[in-house]
Amino acid sequence: MPTPRESILTALHARLSALTATALRGEVLPERVPSEGLLILRDGEPGDPDVTLSPLRYHYQHRAEIEAVVQGTARDVAFDTLTASIGAVIAADRTLGSLCDWVEAEAPRPVDLPVEGAASLKAAVIPVVLHYSTADPLA
Repeated sequence: MPTPRESILTALHARLSALTATALRGEVLPERVPSEGLLILRDGEPGDPDVTLSPLRYHYQHRAEIEAVVQGTARDVAFDTLTASIGAVIAADRTLGSLCDWVEAEAPRPVDLPVEGAASLKAAVIPVVLHYSTADPLA
């Protein structure tokens, strides 16, 4: 049985997979970026939890990351469309089916990356904060 953390990350990846862009989890950047864009979900860092007693609960603000990448001549519009669709998918279910208390994405900081012999990439890391509680830090 997966831990709450793994269940939440799996659910987030499933939501991202419903978008037109290719969604990967924990993969390296492939040589080719699909025309619809590419998303890579990184598990991120759960950080130090706040702890409450009686009952014992560990409250996390886990920072996962989504790497969003587009390529082509209309990359500004494609990037804007892709990031807006990520925001819409998160806003549609901020608890990921009641797996966590709240999910919130932070604004991306896009950069243009030149590629020798090909169209430039536009990419950004989008931090996603996952608020959830567990009874055990390893569960």
